[in-house]
Amino acid sequence: MAISQGSLEIRTTPKSFGDITSQVQDFVTESNIQNGVCHLFIKHTSASLVIQENYDPSVRKDFETIFSNLAPENFPYVHNMEGKDDMPAHIRSALTSTSETIPVVNGSLSLGTWQGIYVWEHRDQSHNRNVIVSMVGE
Repeated sequence: MAISQGSLEIRTTPKSFGDITSQVQDFVTESNIQNGVCHLFIKHTSASLVIQENYDPSVRKDFETIFSNLAPENFPYVHNMEGKDDMPAHIRSALTSTSETIPVVNGSLSLGTWQGIYVWEHRDQSHNRNVIVSMVGE
C-alpha cells in the first residue's frame, strides 16, 4: 500500500467555480499510484469542493443563482464582522462539501464523462485556497 500527500494552492476569482480536475490528475499521475482513492480536502470555511457538470457552464451559473437565494447577503446575520458575504459563504460551504473522494483506476481519476472537480469560491473577493490531496493505493 502506497500513500502520497501534497497540496494545491488555488487562486480563486470572486463567486466562481475553478476547475481543478487537471491539477488533481497531475498529482495522481506523479504519485505513481495506479489503483486506489484520491481524497481532497479544502482548508477553508467559505469555499467548497464540488464534483459537478463540466460541459455546460449554465449548470454552475444556476448553482450560483440558487445558493444566492438560499443564503442571501442582505439577511440580518449576527456574524457580520468580515463583510456581508462572509456568513452566506459559511452557509454555502456547510450545504456543500469541504472534501471529495474519487476512485483511481489505472492511474486516472474515475470521473464520469461530464464530471469535473471544482473549488467553488463563495466570497466576493479572490483568495488563495489550499486543497490537501491524499492518495492511497497501489
